[in-house]
Amino acid sequence: MRRRTTGLALASTALLLALTGCDAASDKAGDIVSSATAAVASAAEEKMNEIKDGVNAGGDVSAGPTSADGDRTVSTITATNPKDKKADYTVMVNFRDADGNLLDSVVLDIDGVEPGKSKTGTARSNRTLSGTPKAEIGQALRH
Repeated sequence: MRRRTTGLALASTALLLALTGCDAASDKAGDIVSSATAAVASAAEEKMNEIKDGVNAGGDVSAGPTSADGDRTVSTITATNPKDKKADYTVMVNFRDADGNLLDSVVLDIDGVEPGKSKTGTARSNRTLSGTPKAEIGQALRH
């Protein structure tokens, strides 16, 4: 009986160590993805900051549902120009998971939107996203 107990104890310890190793690898992979996501979001913000004379236009822009396009996630972004002259839009689109965690950020230009009209563009993720991400407007500028 003692040998069986010792064997079970050793097997349990080995399993615990293996699982701990998997958790550590998973945590490390998660850290790498988080760092990459933060870098992409930072690059998107820098691109938005390059726009001169842009006016906050978050209310002019909306994101549609997401879908798969090959190995990427896409969303149709609609810009509606309420002004009396043609406008261009630069839009930062964030893709988030069901828990609200940021998965990816992209910047989309929708040019030449006529006064009182709408025009669409497609936001396409930079990489493969898992689950069913949601697209949201992070920032929109009319210029």
